[in-house]
Amino acid sequence: ATQRLCEGYFEFRALGPTAVKGLNAPVEVYEVMHVGPLRTHFQLAARRGLTKFVGREHELDQIRRALEQATSGHGQIVAVMADAGTGKSRLFYEFKATIPSECKVLEAYSVSHGKASAWLPVLELLRKYFEIADADDATTRRGKVGAVLAALDSALNDATPYLFSLLGIVEGPDQLAQMDPQIKRQRTLDAIKRIFSRESLKQPLVVIFEDLHWIDEQTQALLDLLADSIANARVLLLVNYRPEYSHQWSSKSHYVQIGLSPLMGDNVAAMLATLLGEGVELNPLKRLITQRTGGNPFFIEETVQTLFDEGALVRNGTVKVARSLSQLRLPPTVQGILAARIDRLSAHQKELLQMMAVIGRESPLALIREMNVTPEAQLERMLAELRAAEFIYEQPTTPDTEFVFKHALTEEVAYNSLLIERRKLLHERAGQALEALFADQLDDHLNQLAHHYSHSDNIEKAVEYLGRAGQQAMQRSAHADAIGNLSSAIELLQHLPESPERIQRELLLHLTFGPALMAIKGFIAPEVERAYTRARELCERLDNPPELFPVLYGLRVVYYLRGELRAAYELAQRLLSRAQGMHDPALLVFAHLALGDTSYSMGEWLVAREHLEMAISLYDRERHRPLASRYLGLDAGISSLSYLALTLSQLGYPDQALRKSNEALALAQALSDPLGVALAEAFGGGLRQLRRDARATQEAAERLNALSAEHGFPFFLTWATTMRGCAIAEQGRNEEGIEKMREGLAALNRTTRPQYLCLLAKACIETGRLHDGLSALTEALALADEHELRAYEAEANRLMGDLLLKQNSNTAEAQSCFQRAIQIARKQSGRSWELRATMSLARLLRDTNRRDEARAMLAEIYNWFTEGFDTADLKDAKALLDELDA
Repeated sequence: ATQRLCEGYFEFRALGPTAVKGLNAPVEVYEVMHVGPLRTHFQLAARRGLTKFVGREHELDQIRRALEQATSGHGQIVAVMADAGTGKSRLFYEFKATIPSECKVLEAYSVSHGKASAWLPVLELLRKYFEIADADDATTRRGKVGAVLAALDSALNDATPYLFSLLGIVEGPDQLAQMDPQIKRQRTLDAIKRIFSRESLKQPLVVIFEDLHWIDEQTQALLDLLADSIANARVLLLVNYRPEYSHQWSSKSHYVQIGLSPLMGDNVAAMLATLLGEGVELNPLKRLITQRTGGNPFFIEETVQTLFDEGALVRNGTVKVARSLSQLRLPPTVQGILAARIDRLSAHQKELLQMMAVIGRESPLALIREMNVTPEAQLERMLAELRAAEFIYEQPTTPDTEFVFKHALTEEVAYNSLLIERRKLLHERAGQALEALFADQLDDHLNQLAHHYSHSDNIEKAVEYLGRAGQQAMQRSAHADAIGNLSSAIELLQHLPESPERIQRELLLHLTFGPALMAIKGFIAPEVERAYTRARELCERLDNPPELFPVLYGLRVVYYLRGELRAAYELAQRLLSRAQGMHDPALLVFAHLALGDTSYSMGEWLVAREHLEMAISLYDRERHRPLASRYLGLDAGISSLSYLALTLSQLGYPDQALRKSNEALALAQALSDPLGVALAEAFGGGLRQLRRDARATQEAAERLNALSAEHGFPFFLTWATTMRGCAIAEQGRNEEGIEKMREGLAALNRTTRPQYLCLLAKACIETGRLHDGLSALTEALALADEHELRAYEAEANRLMGDLLLKQNSNTAEAQSCFQRAIQIARKQSGRSWELRATMSLARLLRDTNRRDEARAMLAEIYNWFTEGFDTADLKDAKALLDELDA
């Protein structure tokens, strides 16, 4: 009881049981350290200006009953909704003073500019939970997080990467950097939820979030998750908000909403009796106050304080009215009352209060001292005077003291009383003070610094911290917040004079802006193209700076995935020219890779092979691995080997292709690169499909599916679904396979579609769904003509011939399709497609009594091959040759 009574003012450290003379049993002995002013909760309440707690006893009992239910294992949500000044925070304050000591309390609040600060209340809560101090370095912070989780439950160890990433304390490369942002966010939320759940098994947990009307998107997601998961946990989730806020919890059986109305009748009388006394001569004044304030408790308090400040009320043992009621001039709103009270302060007091309003809801004493220009003794006296006037109250914390506004409305009115130029100056001073105080921990305060400088005239600092806050939001998978910060930074930059430095800064912002847009809008969104196009224009104005290479690479990715291969190829050529001009082997690898993968999709496989082999010869895992994050996170060696494997297969070297595919997977595993493993598995599965090894294809698809689900790679998850459908169809379960392929195709990008459209058509032809097969092939051939996606053009023409034979037995049209397929394959040096098309044509010739012609053409292409004789196509070709020879 003593420990709770003195909470925040003393630290208690258990020294263990000790024998005491005269007692039969040992007693627990504690070392007590004084860390703050000696005030009980009741004294603290008085210093806060809190009057007698009246009119809310029923609501307080509701929360207590909810806590009793939560303590017994029936989790509860209690939401307190009320207008400003009605007593939401006061109700919580009174409740917190009654929480049993066996409960653990976690609390956080939102601030008025918090919607632009991703995770703000959650970060505050986590730092308190893990006892992270501003002075702690990253190593110390990781140690604290790890120690708390290890003591709580070793099964929570898998949550540490997500917490480290959120708290910005990752050591080395972030293993979550390439995870899908939405999946990463969800797993971060799940990790926090699991911590709360596990904590509630040790002791009942009270989680308090205040002022949800200012909440950010990520914190809202955490509350939604908790609301869905605490029904059977020992957790009380207690929140408050103003009426404009809304949520989706109302239908839950464990939800209770408490609406606070203005005080009425006896409750107003009781409050006024506490403030003014019981004298009957005060009754007319009490009626006037009740009428003017509408029973709003905060309005009542401020009105009474104003009457004392003006001398209309005097206290000399009892309260007396010093003026007639007709002489009283009471503003009609609480904001008016507060403004009048602030205006009556001395100039220095008013300046101090306004400065604290600029700082925010809580003003650490150290920050006030850093911004203040008056002597220390004068500052302490003014703070005491503002406390006595009940504008602020003191809140001792470790290691500093904070001063908190009595109410958000007080902060708001004090802030709005500032002239714009003075406000800008104070915001800049606040930013400078934060920089001075937290020079070694600026990453903990980037949102505050961005907020202050963006409200000042210091545009350069505003741009710097908005950009850094945007990058930090990217790390936390808060890409919408990143876009907001980066957009603001780019907009502010336009107010600076034109100069090479300004162009350079905008360019760097766009290099972060592009990936942020990719995460939210998708890789091929017009907004992404505009961001990279603008970055390219800026590069040209800077006479081709080093940033031009990643800019061109990002723009090339947009065009490549959109299927605009000619534009992608031209950009890849520029990349090569750029890398050669810079004599940079590291960039040469990415340039050759870009030309190689684009050439592959265009069906130019000899060119593709040349560039991919060059990329592999230049690749150095130690030098290139750190660059992967700038190029979609894909390792250049893994990508080059994977594309080369497919290229070799198309050129007619299936065994070499298989070896390169295995090398790609081995490299990804050696690098412990989940994204690289996914890429190698996806391309490896595609290679097995080309070899018509259905079982191996399905196994690769299953591995890819599990890996993508685990690490949050939605594109590869789609790829796995489509690939699995192909394997299922290849094994004779065509209808099931077709359904899976359709599911995956709906989300595949244009560049990847032709391969699976052909496989879908093949399954449809085999099941007699000729109309569906025709639609798939028509689209595949249209993509070849319109976008130069020619890697599967020969196969699409071959399958069209098969379809025509089934559709109407028109051998002339079918033969024309087969011959066109052979012609395309030869032009591309695609021996594998040429073999397939030749087999289709040979069967047609066999069936039309032209066996010798069939044998000759099939023998010619079959005899070209020097490897891969265990593949399905070459086995079928050999069997057909034997048949034709018989």
